[in-house]
Amino acid sequence: MRRQAPSNCPVCNTTLRIARLECDDCHTAIEGDFDRGRLGRLSREQLAFVEVFLDCRGKIKDVEQRLGLSYPTVVSRLEQVVHALGAPIEAEAETRSRRVDAVLESLSRGELTPAEAAERLRTLRSPGGSSG
Repeated sequence: MRRQAPSNCPVCNTTLRIARLECDDCHTAIEGDFDRGRLGRLSREQLAFVEVFLDCRGKIKDVEQRLGLSYPTVVSRLEQVVHALGAPIEAEAETRSRRVDAVLESLSRGELTPAEAAERLRTLRSPGGSSG
């Protein structure tokens, strides 16, 4: 039975590198310093999330149901994956995302009506929009 290769050292938690590749048929081995690729930067948990996300064809509502998570949690995990893959997180976009999450959480707790939440989200969508 094959196991998934660990991505971090179990002793110091530093990222492991691939140093040896071997053919299953003839057992030819190649040693060197090999790149894991962008997906190799992800933790096991992040890879599992990406698999579910892809299985759901990127439909966040389906990911929510499959993992039993709220919309803001799914979006947050997706942002963590994007960041781990090397995409920069823009401060303004991150702030706006947090504000959207707050509106959605307030809506889910019944603190806002759907109409109030929609209005706040419209305000956030406009350039320079903010909500408290």
